Parts: sequence; C-alpha cells; structure tokens
Amino acid sequence: MSDSERFQLGTIGALSLSVVSSVSIVICNKALISSLGFTFATTLTSWHLLVTFCSLHGALWMKLFEHKPFDPRAVMGFGILNGISIGLLNLSLGFNSVGFYQMTKLAIIPCTVLLETLFFRKRFSKSIQFSLTILLFGVGIATVTDVQLNALGSVLSLLAVITTCIAQIMTNTIQKRFKVSSTQLLYQSCPYQAMTLFITGPFLDWLLTNQNVFAFKYTPQVLVFIVLSCLISVSVNFSTFLVIGKTSPVTYQVLGHLKTCLVLAFGYVLLHDPFSWRNIFGIMIALVGMILYSYFCSAENQQKASEASTQLSQVKEGESDPLLSVENGTGIVTDGGVPKAPVWNSNKDLHA
Repeated sequence: MSDSERFQLGTIGALSLSVVSSVSIVICNKALISSLGFTFATTLTSWHLLVTFCSLHGALWMKLFEHKPFDPRAVMGFGILNGISIGLLNLSLGFNSVGFYQMTKLAIIPCTVLLETLFFRKRFSKSIQFSLTILLFGVGIATVTDVQLNALGSVLSLLAVITTCIAQIMTNTIQKRFKVSSTQLLYQSCPYQAMTLFITGPFLDWLLTNQNVFAFKYTPQVLVFIVLSCLISVSVNFSTFLVIGKTSPVTYQVLGHLKTCLVLAFGYVLLHDPFSWRNIFGIMIALVGMILYSYFCSAENQQKASEASTQLSQVKEGESDPLLSVENGTGIVTDGGVPKAPVWNSNKDLHA
C-alpha cells in the first residue's frame, strides 16, 4: 500500500470516527439535558476534557504513543484559547435565539477561509467556494428558524466565531510546525482546556440557567448518562484533532455540518423530534454541497499530484543533482522523492 493510499485510508477513518462519535454524544447529551434536566453544558465539557486527559495518560503509561514536549507557551495559549472558545459558544447559545446561534456556526467557515487567505496565503478555488456556498445555504435552510438580534448576544457570537476559527487553525498549524501528532497535542493541551472550563464552567452555567451545578440532584440514571457522555467524549476530542491535522479547519467545519444534518435525521427517527419538508429540503441541498466539496478537493488534489510528478521528472532529466535544485526552490524532498511544499504555504484543503 502506497503512502498516498495509507493517508487516504487514515483520513476516511478519522472522518468516520468523528461523525459516529459526535452524533452519539449529541444524542446522549440531548437525553441528559432534555429528559433528565442536567443543563450544565460548560461544566460537563470540562469533565469531558478531564476524562480525555486521564485516558490519554493511561495510554501513555501503556506506551501506546510517545510523549513529545514542545514550546510550553504555545501549548498553554492554545489550550486556554480552546477553552475560551467553548465557553463563548455556550454563552452565544444562551444569550441568542437558536436561529441566530445556527447563523453563528455557519459564519465559522467563511471566517476561517478569510483568515487562512489573509494570514496563510491559502487559495480556495472558485469551485471550492461554490460548493461551500451551496453547503451553507442548505444548512441554513435546514437549521435557521427564528433570528432575534441583541447587542450582547451579537458581541458574544462574534467573539465565539473568531476564537473558534483561530483555535482550529492553530490545531492544524501547531501539528505541522512542531511535528507532533494529534494525540500528542491533545494530551498536552487538555489540562489547560479542562482547567479553563472547570474554573469558569459553574459560573457560566449559573449565568445561563440560574442553577447551581453542585446543588443538582445526581440520580443513578443521571450519573450513568454523565459517565457515558464522558467516555464518548474521549473519541470526540481525539477525532477532532485527528481530522483537523489530516485535512484542514475548513474540512472539519464541513464535516461538522454533516453531523448537524445527521443529528436532525436521528432526532426525528429515534426521538421523534418535529421534522418538516423545509428540513428535508435543506439537508438535501447541504448534502449536494458536501459531495461537490469532496469531489472538487479530490480533483484538485490529483491535479497537484500530477503537476508535482511532472516537475520531478523534469528535474531528474535536467539536473545532475536534483537535491540542489529542490533545496534552492520552494520544496523539500520526502523519502519517496516527491517535492512537498512548506507547511505554511501548503493548501491542506486539497487533502480532504
């Protein structure tokens, strides 16, 4: 099996794991919040991260992965920023209507594209932009209902979008810059994320629900669902870092909207949630956008691979020492002899 086939297989596995685990935890948390009355989402997220860290620490003890320390300031800043973005998203949901919150989530993709274009000089073809537009239009039809604006909620939503975009871009760039795996990055950043939410979670939950998480009556049924949610979260957190590392922040957001459509469908089938032709029409349009996005990414990826192979053949024919020409150019040579663009200039969206 070639390196390209292994990469594609690993990417498909990461995407599948992310979808299955995310849909599972949404269904579990919906039962926990709606049916059992446990509405403390931010505090629950801090427990998710603590369990994830403990699980990874056990995996490290069993030598399932190698601990690779790197710049502690980058790890701390990244972990705290992730924790802040989660808290802001929860606040955005609490101070806005559901429709406006869904619009906030839709804004993450164009904001990410803008940031990567401005600061990382990534280029998104018109085909990719077209497919993303169709996707966002479909998800908007399926999910956005009432839209009510208020000053505080709008500011919180703006901050949530910006911090989420930056955190997801950092997830990708840190893994490439410091050459760490998704597991290594998650293991080192988890304590900072968990501590940020563990300290602020009870206050934010009280602000949003007017209830004290420590005064809640924890029945055996509630505890079972909390434990189940925490166990599923290990897979969710791991797959998030894995997907962003293997693809890109934009692809991860596209996948996130696929999860939204699946959650709507599962909610209708399993929980008998209200469902309309508007939801079905929006989901169908969104699926068309996702299919087009995958097709265009794959086609452009194959085109770039073909161009790289052609350039390599020309270098071998025209240079007695191809290493010198590559070193003086913009690429580096991998073990297979194929030039690879530097991390900061590569278009990861084409590897989706």
